[in-house]
Amino acid sequence: MKELTLQTLIAVFEEMFGRGLFWALVAVAVVVTGLYLYVLIRDRALSMRKFLWAQLSMPVGAVAAVVFVQKITSSGFRDIGGPIDVVVVLGIATLGAIGMAILVYTAQSLFRSKHG
Repeated sequence: MKELTLQTLIAVFEEMFGRGLFWALVAVAVVVTGLYLYVLIRDRALSMRKFLWAQLSMPVGAVAAVVFVQKITSSGFRDIGGPIDVVVVLGIATLGAIGMAILVYTAQSLFRSKHG
């Protein structure tokens, strides 16, 4: 692989997760991001209480993302072989934590009343 292009990344992710699961994950990410933007525009302010709960959920998202990717790819912690593998695992954990925070904040904003 001489060049890292978007098409190459998509092909790698489709191979890792399977075409259906990969595009389902992309669709879920787009929907949750759209709902998050809707909530931010609708409320015109961040709720610090909801933001705190979203931040408290981040470790759960980090662990869930790492476990999910390791189950899907049939690998484990024993397969981590070098520094780049650690960086990738930390990247997955970071994205899982951010995704969980956005999901929790959005869910709270959509399903709870403004006063509750």
